[in-house]
Amino acid sequence: MKLVQELWESLAEALIGLGAVVRFLLRLVAASPRALLRLDLISQQIYNAGALSLVIIMLSGLFVGMVLGLQGFQLLQRFGSEEALGVAATIGLVKELGPVVTALLFAGRAGTALASELGLMRATDQLSAMEMMAVDPIRRVVVPRFLGGVIAMPLLAAIFSVIGIYGAQLVGVQIMGVDAGSFWSQMRGAVGLRDIYEGIVKSCIFGVTCSLIAVYQGYYALPTAEGVGRATTRTVVTSAVFILFLDYLITAVFL
Repeated sequence: MKLVQELWESLAEALIGLGAVVRFLLRLVAASPRALLRLDLISQQIYNAGALSLVIIMLSGLFVGMVLGLQGFQLLQRFGSEEALGVAATIGLVKELGPVVTALLFAGRAGTALASELGLMRATDQLSAMEMMAVDPIRRVVVPRFLGGVIAMPLLAAIFSVIGIYGAQLVGVQIMGVDAGSFWSQMRGAVGLRDIYEGIVKSCIFGVTCSLIAVYQGYYALPTAEGVGRATTRTVVTSAVFILFLDYLITAVFL
């Protein structure tokens, strides 16, 4: 009975937390139209979440593409289909590795920055001061950061995929000796708009998920140093779990 009670309490707590996150998302959506008028705030947050993450995204994309080129070449060589390396690498990057790995890196770099920044503002009573001055912190502080992450995530995923394809081509064509014409022609012939559309949908959903979790954890962080640290940790862990879970669901829907 004790085990059942603990499971029931955990489930109830999870449902309450999910409801709180959904209510918070509705508040963000309701405040977004007015926040979009402040393009200076949005562009600044796109820079913070996107441009400052470019280095790690591009390096990771290059190395992931190079590893994919090596592994793909060894696998396809067993079947005498080395020329299909471009197809395998591009589909793997555009549909799966690009959105997923970018989202994980985004949660680790930009997500933690958002959570810690909002948590520090909560700990130093900056958000409370805004409320006392009749300034809505959701619209003034949280929504621009949320929208910046949502917009930056698909762009970063696209850059990751492009750099990854270049890395696969660098290894497959320049090092392993795959014919360059076959690499690019088969890739263009086999990769369709549906594959690209799946990658775009995943990156957009992951962007909303990571940004929502980051701003929620930061906004409701306990106003202590320990609370900010816990919010940052929960941001990374929760984002990673939801990214992999949603990746499975979206892939199953497209199949």
